[in-house]
Amino acid sequence: MKVILAGSGKALFFLCRSFASKGFDVVVINNDREECGRLSRQLRVKVVYGDCSDPCILKDAGAMEADAVLAITESDQANLVTCQLALKMYGVKRVVALSNDPDNEEVFARLGVPSFSTANIMGSLVVQKASTELVTNLLPVCSGRVLMTEVVLSANSPILGKTLKELCLPDDSLVAVIIRNGEPIVPGGLSKMLEGDTVVLMTLPENHGFVLRTFTGEKDTNRR
Repeated sequence: MKVILAGSGKALFFLCRSFASKGFDVVVINNDREECGRLSRQLRVKVVYGDCSDPCILKDAGAMEADAVLAITESDQANLVTCQLALKMYGVKRVVALSNDPDNEEVFARLGVPSFSTANIMGSLVVQKASTELVTNLLPVCSGRVLMTEVVLSANSPILGKTLKELCLPDDSLVAVIIRNGEPIVPGGLSKMLEGDTVVLMTLPENHGFVLRTFTGEKDTNRR
């Protein structure tokens, strides 16, 4: 799999190292000559110097053969243009752009470019970690339109002993996996909820709070 990464800094370095360690064919586009030199020395990746939003630079990086393009520069405009060029000019099937400004996520989506915002991801993590100690992980999916959450069932959980089909959950929510004694279980309607289980939930943002309270029994601290 050939991946083109456009950006700079530590995030780019660690992403490159991660992809390369998995055997991917990695190409980096960077507009800092000194950093290009360091990347070439430190990583087994091809490095292209230049502006990632320049069609010629993308071509030099091998966009015509790329399976994916990830643009994570500090410029939202450059990230957007890079992904649009990769999609429309070079036919790259998978593109992802960093939206430094969270408000630009919706704009990117309207223009057909999948994006993510580190600010939104970190904000979600902080809110959930602050609201309940039982939530062990929160991962926004599909640009934040779907949330995947791990919840540990305590002795105070109101659903202990109940089967999945007995739970009154919204239609747009799902118990994806139950982890019991370190072993994953794909649940069915007769699966019971036991103390100590880690339940992996998939919800929409609008029903996320209700589903969490169903499993934890904690009150909505945002209500007065």
